[in-house]
Parts: sequence; structure tokens; C-alpha cells
Amino acid sequence: MTDPSPSDAYGRILAAIDLGDYRPGDRLVESELAERLGMSRTPIREALQRLETQGVLARDGRSLIVASLDHDQLGELYTVRAELEGLAARLAAQHAAPEEIAVLYEMIAADRKLMDDPQALSRANKRFHRQIHLASHNRFLIRQLESVRRSMALLTFTSFAAEGRSPDAMAEHEAIVKAIEARDGTAADDAARAHISAAYQTRLKVDAGE
Repeated sequence: MTDPSPSDAYGRILAAIDLGDYRPGDRLVESELAERLGMSRTPIREALQRLETQGVLARDGRSLIVASLDHDQLGELYTVRAELEGLAARLAAQHAAPEEIAVLYEMIAADRKLMDDPQALSRANKRFHRQIHLASHNRFLIRQLESVRRSMALLTFTSFAAEGRSPDAMAEHEAIVKAIEARDGTAADDAARAHISAAYQTRLKVDAGE
């Protein structure tokens, strides 16, 4: 996700949720947000309404709170994400420019230096996947992946915080890009699905207290 402009209330609130400034169950108050963001209440109100419509916020009586995902919803989210990420990788194998592939390799090299910082690596991971989405050159797919990304912002921790996950994830990223570079759509699809499946398994283990 690119940094929102100072006048983009929707983008700034969503970014705050994505960064964990507001977590599932936290109450969002229009007047407090207006003061924090230095904006009038009208764009804040419109942004909150939009986020509620998208399921990022939920009603708790008269208040709006950051929504949370239960076990079943988490599984549904990862099922859809695996399908869409696989398709994005498959299309990237067909349509990515050599320069886009080079950027993906550069991202992996830079991200390997962040493996001791789960939060920084989580942000870098989002940028890496976004780059693959763009390399698919399919605007409708990108739009659907943006919807998934909004829901992913509701998760309360990054799977990169789990022991051993970071190096595995970097290897999985490299497998995806190698398949894209080889123009092997099936291998790229399979590698992307395997990557999302591994992240989901890690999250389930953490939720189970392992």
C-alpha cells in the first residue's frame, strides 16, 4: 500500500489499522480522529462509513469498532487469498516486464536484511506482494486483491513473528519470482499458493498457542 496523502482520511485510517495503531475491538470516534489527523469531521465521517461498508469496521451499539475475524472467517479469507495470489503470480509469469522481475529480486535481497524485525518485514512483504499484483497487469484482479488486503489488516499479528517463519518466507518468495522469470505460470501459481498456505498454517499454530 502506498502512503496515503494528508487529505486522504480513508487511506490514513486504513493505514493506522494496518500498522496496528487501532486493533480489533478498538473504538473509533469521529471527533478524536478529526483531531488526530488534523481534518474536519466530514471527510472522517465519510471514511468511517466507507470502512464500515467494506467490513473493516463494525457496529457495537452506537459505536464503530475495528472488526475482528473469527476462525471460520480467517479460513475463508486465506482460501480466497490463495486463489487470487496464485492467479496474480500466473499472470505475472505471462506479462511481467524484465524490469518488474528485477525489482522483485531487489526486494527479496533488501528484505533478507530485515529478518530480525518482524514488523518491518511484514510491511516489506506487503510491498512485495503488491509488486506481483501490479506485474499481473490485470486491473480487476488488483482491485480484488486490494479488498483482501483490507481484510488482512484486521489480523492482530504478523506470521513473521513466529520462530523460523522469516527465512522460510524469503525462500518461498524467491521460488515465486524464479517461476515468474522462467515464464512458468503453473509453477508460479503453485509457489504462490504454497506460500499463502504456509503463512496460514503458521497463523493457525500461533492461534492455537504452539
